[in-house]
Amino acid sequence: GGFTESIRQGAFTRTLMEADDVMALYNHDQQHILGRTSSGTLELEENHRGLFFTLSLPPTQIAKDLSALIERKDINGASFAFTVAEGGEIWEERAGLPHRELTDVDLREITITANPAYLETSVSKRNMPAFKLRVRLASAKRFLETI
Repeated sequence: GGFTESIRQGAFTRTLMEADDVMALYNHDQQHILGRTSSGTLELEENHRGLFFTLSLPPTQIAKDLSALIERKDINGASFAFTVAEGGEIWEERAGLPHRELTDVDLREITITANPAYLETSVSKRNMPAFKLRVRLASAKRFLETI
């Protein structure tokens, strides 16, 4: 868009505390919903390095295909859609170009994509066999029953 952009640490803090729902999509396509915060299948966290997410992929064909593409590293980026909160940006000139620093944004969705807006992003697959998950859940349930 003819300008450079950066995101200030803390730009997501307010929206992560207030947002009712943030979706995880494939290529910004709402027909390919992978998870959402309201269902607990998407978890978001901001720290000093940026915005992080953990996503439990659904047992859909698009998610299975996406999982394989991430594993092969054919798709390895992430992006997000947002609106800028009132007063949530600072414009200045840097190296002769307009520069926008985002200080407060309303996060709408994160997306897994091969063409991220920020090339520094990354996506990787963690694999936890189902039996381990069941053991952990069963252990947690037994612990809760003893309280």
